[in-house]
Amino acid sequence: MAATTSSPQGFAIPATPGAMKQAGRITVKATERRAVLNEELSSVAEVLEGKTLTFAVKAGETGKLYGSISDQDIVDFVKENFEIELEKRQVETEPIRELGVYTLPVHLTMDLVPTIKVIIHREGELPTEEVEEPEAVVKEVAEAPVVEETVVEEVAEPEAEEAEEEAAEDESEEAEA
Repeated sequence: MAATTSSPQGFAIPATPGAMKQAGRITVKATERRAVLNEELSSVAEVLEGKTLTFAVKAGETGKLYGSISDQDIVDFVKENFEIELEKRQVETEPIRELGVYTLPVHLTMDLVPTIKVIIHREGELPTEEVEEPEAVVKEVAEAPVVEETVVEEVAEPEAEEAEEEAAEDESEEAEA
């Protein structure tokens, strides 16, 4: 049985000496292209590395945002402030829905992945960074668990029972009168 290699279309082709040479040439060209791309984007990586993006947003008492900060919001902020055009797929994050400080990777290439800090704070307040407990404040978005939101209706049973009793008393008083 002959060994096989796969083609760009995903089809297997026999691993003949000619096919192995072609695969080697493709690998060399891809490596050269990646090196050129890394060289071109290294200046972009230097600009982005360690930058802090600050967003003032409306949020509730518990720190949950009214809305969210998406990867597109981050891309737009970088474009406006640093004049660097990114694609939203390069910013690896789920929509941010809570106040806090987040560190996000920006995937420019396989080898160039600068990190940026995103501070989400309430409108009208100054952005603050907790120095005492950095583990509690800095949330690695890639490691953050996905939490499904569930709406729970609270039933005020004692109040409902009191209202029913009062209605029953009113009816009995009317019946007696």
